[in-house]
Amino acid sequence: MRINYLTIIVIVIAGAVGGFGQARPAADHHQHVFSPTMAEFQKIKPITAADVIADLDAAGIGKAVLLSTAYSYGRPGREPQNEYEKVKEENDWVGAQAALFPKRLIGFCGLNPLKEYALEEIARCSKIPSLSRGIKMHFGNSDVQLEKPEHIEKLKAIFRAANANKMAIVVHMRASFSLERPYGAEQARSFIDNLLPLMKDVPVQIAHLGSSGPGYGDPKVDAVMDVFVDAIAKKDPRMRNVWFDVTTVVHPVNTAERTTKLAERIRQIGVKRVLYGSDAPLSGNLRPKESWAEMGKLGLSEKEIKTIAGNRAPYLR
Repeated sequence: MRINYLTIIVIVIAGAVGGFGQARPAADHHQHVFSPTMAEFQKIKPITAADVIADLDAAGIGKAVLLSTAYSYGRPGREPQNEYEKVKEENDWVGAQAALFPKRLIGFCGLNPLKEYALEEIARCSKIPSLSRGIKMHFGNSDVQLEKPEHIEKLKAIFRAANANKMAIVVHMRASFSLERPYGAEQARSFIDNLLPLMKDVPVQIAHLGSSGPGYGDPKVDAVMDVFVDAIAKKDPRMRNVWFDVTTVVHPVNTAERTTKLAERIRQIGVKRVLYGSDAPLSGNLRPKESWAEMGKLGLSEKEIKTIAGNRAPYLR
């Protein structure tokens, strides 16, 4: 039997870039780990850095950021005793996990930006090497309301501190589902007008393409993204350091219509500012390998997929 060595070489090369032509992402920009204490608090299973590394290896992904969920201790109405001590404990644990794989992982400090201890925690985390590159906030969990002036004033202080300490911000912008908070064009304009001007030197990463997930069926996200898309189209300088991750929104639960909308949004904001992320494999979220495979079903061109795969936020360079 004759062996076609050229065919074998083509197959090997194709496999190395992630499945016959689809490049593998350089980094996962949205991962989580949970200490045993946090896992008990949230009634989920613990996830360690070693677990994340195993998933990254299975997907052929080199690096990731571990976003602390310490903000969960600051959720209004669910705060535990010694809240701030627990926030510090979880952030330190995440930083220690990232430090186990320093060439592949970094950690981001998590906090509720409305809490009195928020600025103190930013200052503390900025001095911990494995946590010093960024901050994760979850506006829904923390019940941040961008239409409230008093919330905006607190957020301004947070954004100023992040910029001063050269800490990037990853923000789950979607307002609370359970409390049915307003979320639309007004909130997006408030974010651009009041907060983005304060982040002159470091990136802002808007998680889940402005939504939540799994899937992209959120009825309110389109009005939010229309505002961002318009600002980008007008070359608004405030959007210069803004990135969007597609974490959990590219998902099999999407209808054909929403899948088409996702591809449209990605092209509207520009593939060069789109970051790949997968989130923790809980509550219907896919593991990195399966999540990245879904990207190939959006109808994007090979060049567009390759660009997204190669994108790395400045904090991971």
